[in-house]
Amino acid sequence: MTATYADALRIVSDLPEAEEVFVAEWGHPTLRVRGKMFASGAPDSPTMSVKASKEEQAELVAARPEAFSVAAYVGRYGWVTINLPGIEVDELRELLVEAWRRTAPKRLVAAYDGTTSDSATSDSAASDSAAYDSTSPR
Repeated sequence: MTATYADALRIVSDLPEAEEVFVAEWGHPTLRVRGKMFASGAPDSPTMSVKASKEEQAELVAARPEAFSVAAYVGRYGWVTINLPGIEVDELRELLVEAWRRTAPKRLVAAYDGTTSDSATSDSAASDSAAYDSTSPR
């Protein structure tokens, strides 16, 4: 089954302190943990963007350019635009959880790891220090 924004919301609802926040200035919602954005999209859009490392961004875009591209505006920080019909829900889950891990405080990630069997490793939120708030169009 191909992924949708509704799938993204279901996935994010399982992540501690993750929430959807509508940004009026941008005209679409963002997905955040403790006020920091880790993904962005919209219910009526076939794409969404997620926070990734520069290395992961390069690998995704090179391997599947039909499904992934460098995100506008924030691509220089590693963000990736996902063509949702081009990926499966399980792959979207992996990308969103990893983006959340990059953004969430280490203690929150450790607590999550203690309650799930998902043991994927992550760079710390500090290593990708491009923090985004609702007023910054970065």
